[in-house]
Amino acid sequence: MKIAIIGAGNLGLSIAKGILGTNGATSMVLTKRDLSGLKEVEKYGNVSTTTNNREAVSKADVLIFAVQPGQFVKILEEVKDLLTQEHVVISTITGFSISRMEEVIGKDHSIIRAMPNTAISVGKSMTCICNNEKGASKVDLAKAIFNRMGHCMQIPEGQMQAATVICASGVAFWMRLIRATTQGAIQLGFDAKEAQELAMHTCNGAASLLIESKSHPENEIDKVTTPRGCTISGLNEMEHQGLSSSLIRGIVASFDKINEIKKG
Repeated sequence: MKIAIIGAGNLGLSIAKGILGTNGATSMVLTKRDLSGLKEVEKYGNVSTTTNNREAVSKADVLIFAVQPGQFVKILEEVKDLLTQEHVVISTITGFSISRMEEVIGKDHSIIRAMPNTAISVGKSMTCICNNEKGASKVDLAKAIFNRMGHCMQIPEGQMQAATVICASGVAFWMRLIRATTQGAIQLGFDAKEAQELAMHTCNGAASLLIESKSHPENEIDKVTTPRGCTISGLNEMEHQGLSSSLIRGIVASFDKINEIKKG
């Protein structure tokens, strides 16, 4: 694949590293107004950088846009005359609908929306994608790109707001749970560094266990809860204090807010 990343800031650069680190492109061109921050990708021999978006588009088949929302329409207008039927347009811009993109470049182009999260920088993103009618044939291509940086799921565009809460905001929710577990471990006598190490690797193990075994959380909980044991005592106290309810209410509050922002 010949890939261009238009807007190689933090997200764009993370995507570039994920693709290049797994040999996912025959060539790549990155654009940015200030190229000084892109020196680290020079170790890959098949990469070039430029400040010229039109140049990048002319050298690529897959175009990944990772620019600021306020710049996106201007950039699409700038390059739309270069777009062919062979191009795949992938947007990572939050809240920018497929219909708005089609208004600028037309419905006869393959358009994919992708919503990765910040774990993409370590190759562990949960990325959700959706597509326009023309882009249906390119969904597998988009999945192949983002599966190199974690896990990818195709969803209807109407669920992208909800996916933003679960996957993007969700990183912060899980960080808070890990932090709370760390504080609990400190209270039980571990120093701060040990406590965080225990918490984050236990969290990683729990998620990996579900992913690898394809099991349900309650099945795994049953394996470690014995009658009158310490695990069930802890779980029941957490539920008495509203753990599950608080998480669900927080997720719903975040979803309500994102929809309020969209309407505004």
